[in-house]
Amino acid sequence: QVQLVESGGGSVQAGGSLRLSCAASGYIYSNYWMGWFRQAPGKEREGVAAIHSDGTTSNADSVKGRFTISKDNAKNTLYLQMNSLKPEDTAMYYCAAGGSWVRPLRWREYSYWGQGTQVTVSS
Repeated sequence: QVQLVESGGGSVQAGGSLRLSCAASGYIYSNYWMGWFRQAPGKEREGVAAIHSDGTTSNADSVKGRFTISKDNAKNTLYLQMNSLKPEDTAMYYCAAGGSWVRPLRWREYSYWGQGTQVTVSS
């Protein structure tokens, strides 16, 4: 069983930055993806960024150049550095583990989920 706990959300003005963290515990098999997803009220959950255990990353077009996913294997922690935030980035952000090489940003491919952390960007 894998446990994921997100932190780092908050309220910022447009143009600001936040860094989300996701602490992972429990057994994680060697070949896996970890990703960040978000869901705004009334909208479907969407993939933001994902990183494979070998370091390969995948990013949504909407966040390229602004968000950076990374991980610290020693700390079993996943990060999402978010810069140049926009009001449309407002959502609940979730950390997840599992994924697939075919579509690493497809949320249905992930088996384990955190509870989420809210990000609100005001104009």
